[in-house]
Amino acid sequence: MPIDAVNGVTTNAMTNALTSVSGTSSDVAGTAGATSTDGSGFAASLGNAVDGLQQLQSDSKTLALKAVTGNLDDIHDATIAATRAQVTLELVSAVRNKGVDAFNEIMRMQA
Repeated sequence: MPIDAVNGVTTNAMTNALTSVSGTSSDVAGTAGATSTDGSGFAASLGNAVDGLQQLQSDSKTLALKAVTGNLDDIHDATIAATRAQVTLELVSAVRNKGVDAFNEIMRMQA
């Protein structure tokens, strides 16, 4: 039996993070013919992903504070926000690590 709340958190968080990192599928397909060498698109997308992550973490901290002080009606909101922030952090970290690995590989090829 699938747990809808957990499936929604992981699916939505990963979809939102991937969308902010890579753009929508139509954006990616539309730019396949026109390549950009300055990397501004990737930098902007990664910046947007980090901004989204910071917002998720801020929401999570706010809800956790409300839960601790007893001002939160539904503890599930705090749990979902914390899980969403955690999954998004892991995804953004993985994308960053792959970018660093790719850069290091390019530098190794030039040497």
